[in-house]
Amino acid sequence: MLGTVGMLAGLGCLICFIIVLVKQFQNGGAVHGIIGIVTCGIWTFIWGWMNGGKLGLRSIMMAWTLLIVVSMVFNVLGGGFSYSIGTPPTP
Repeated sequence: MLGTVGMLAGLGCLICFIIVLVKQFQNGGAVHGIIGIVTCGIWTFIWGWMNGGKLGLRSIMMAWTLLIVVSMVFNVLGGGFSYSIGTPPTP
């Protein structure tokens, strides 16, 4: 159950990434957009926070940051404790 919540939060992160990436292509140019894709969203995240105030992205960036944290927490809680060392998985 916790892994599912983490996966849904990750999907929300992807949606926020696409929204900011579109704004990045529109306002930053093609070079910034391509760099955002190549760096797997790290540059898009930084660029979004740097330009969030003047482009009206502050609420999207707050949501994206919160979703990243929620995704990490729930993915660790959902899968991090289900592994046992030395015993084979039960079918």
